[in-house]
Amino acid sequence: MKRAGILNADLAGAIARLGHTDQVLICDSGMPLPPGAIVVDLAFLPGIPSFADVLDGLLAEIVVEGAVAAEEVRPANPGCAALLEERLPRLSYVPHERLKHLTGACKLIVRTGEAHPYANVILRCGVAF
Repeated sequence: MKRAGILNADLAGAIARLGHTDQVLICDSGMPLPPGAIVVDLAFLPGIPSFADVLDGLLAEIVVEGAVAAEEVRPANPGCAALLEERLPRLSYVPHERLKHLTGACKLIVRTGEAHPYANVILRCGVAF
């Protein structure tokens, strides 16, 4: 049995299979999910688990070399925007419609129970060396 880290077996396994430049979408409960991607749906109740908790859990497990969020997050969800900017120094923004299009290239999608708008980010995996 794992001692620490991500305990969800599907998510832990999917993380272990990620490689350099693979993309991971962490999304709120309302984000449309593209067909064909591996989806680990953690949503339980509105707000549980939160986007922040899932983001922090994933950042503790993977190397991130870049990230993309919707520019609408800044005016519509300033708390989430501040969280993203604090946690992700290489963060860029695109319109939400563009972000939805970019999700089609994600190898892994992690759906949270987040119920606040635009709590979505695409992480691009880096390397640890």
